[in-house]
Amino acid sequence: MKKWTSLVSLCALFLGIQAYAQDNAIEFKFENLISNIKTEKSILERTESFANHSSLLDALRATNLDKVLDYTGEFTVFAPSNLAFEKLSKNTIDKLYDPENRKTLRDMLSYHIVADKLSASTILKAMCRGNGIAKFTTIQGEKITATMKGIDIVLTDTFGNSAVITTADSNQSNGIIHEVDTVFVPEKML
Repeated sequence: MKKWTSLVSLCALFLGIQAYAQDNAIEFKFENLISNIKTEKSILERTESFANHSSLLDALRATNLDKVLDYTGEFTVFAPSNLAFEKLSKNTIDKLYDPENRKTLRDMLSYHIVADKLSASTILKAMCRGNGIAKFTTIQGEKITATMKGIDIVLTDTFGNSAVITTADSNQSNGIIHEVDTVFVPEKML
């Protein structure tokens, strides 16, 4: 009987050590995964590294909003791609980039920034609570309305301009970037 209890005790000890070792291995791998997901770049630094956001970066720098997006904080940027800027007429681009219209350009870009971190899932949850509609206030002070069209999240400003989120959830140290296919240019600004 003594040999049997010693064998059972030895097996229990071995299984306990094995289970403890596996728990630590899983915890270690999970910690590595989390540290790889976190980013150390700000929204501005990430925008600088995206080739398809060079037009946005130029506009941000022209209005000093680049400094805002380099602050520690929580921001959501609905970032128009270069293709979105190419949809604007040459006349509109010329007006926006005219040094006399810096305030207008700054106001226009402010329609694309929310002072909160809104992931795609956060936007979807807000739409679920709002019967398919969610509203978010931009740093301009105007509302952006989020709705669904098929599987796309569509953002609409108060003037009826719409943009589709084409790439969501680029997490940064101070917020999140969602690429959109259209630049919000309120007609009252031009």
